[in-house]
Amino acid sequence: MTEDKIKLTKENFRSGKDILTRATVGDVRIYVARTTRLVRRLSVNHHTSHLATAALGRAVTGALLLAATMKNNEGVGIKIAGDGPIGQVIAEAQGGTARGYVGNPDVFLPPKNGHFDVGGAVGTGTISVTRYTEGMKPFTGTASLVDGEIADDLTNYLWTSEQTPSSVALGVLVTPEGAVQAAGGWFIQCLPDCGEEVLDKLDRNVRQTPYVSSLIDMGFEPGRIIRMLGKGLPVDILDSYPLQFACNCSREKIEGVLRTLPEKELEAMAEDEVTEATCPYCNARYTFSREEIRSLVDKAEK
Repeated sequence: MTEDKIKLTKENFRSGKDILTRATVGDVRIYVARTTRLVRRLSVNHHTSHLATAALGRAVTGALLLAATMKNNEGVGIKIAGDGPIGQVIAEAQGGTARGYVGNPDVFLPPKNGHFDVGGAVGTGTISVTRYTEGMKPFTGTASLVDGEIADDLTNYLWTSEQTPSSVALGVLVTPEGAVQAAGGWFIQCLPDCGEEVLDKLDRNVRQTPYVSSLIDMGFEPGRIIRMLGKGLPVDILDSYPLQFACNCSREKIEGVLRTLPEKELEAMAEDEVTEATCPYCNARYTFSREEIRSLVDKAEK
């Protein structure tokens, strides 16, 4: 780790900023993310209910953990499509940036066993993971949802679709007033030569480790959580980097989406003096005049 990287890491630890730490522990890799501020930003952007905040926070944290395994800032997208009242849950991450949204930000269900009923909100369906690799076509794998709680669904997806033995934990704490108190997760990825002894020790450690959101709420740094998970094994902290919300939407991109609409839809829009389009990821609003929409209609006719 370079001196600059160490300074950045210490600064983020002291300030409580969102970070992701990567480490090698025995024959596995462990990634731990603190995403409290990022999930708080998402909840404010989308005005999400307590339950929707928990679901979205888990999905976005999961996307960041998977993106940490990619090279050259390549990206990961997660789409959870269930038949529950929350609708789709979408999360995207590239390097240390992420964004996402849910179909129904106002979803509400009674707690289940004292916790948010994310599984009930998601329902049954599928989870799809798309990996965006440099110079190659995106690859998408799909698996059935296990319980809709997202962490187990990701663990199952990684095994059934990518043949990667792993363990994923995701958590979001929300105050009674709806503010995000703590959020984060971990991802344990087994290397090809990982032995049963290491797996057994990790399994015992995971079972004895409190919820990741509780640890983050208590002020545990990601590196300290890694050492808890890797107790009794050689731990080599590789690096840490900051995490933040970011959306790459623009007026040009929204116009590009409008260009793909059927001509009849564009003609209907042209009847209004102003057409407003909203980015689903960040709620940024873009307006187009009647003349601009009419210009798109003319181009579609040609």
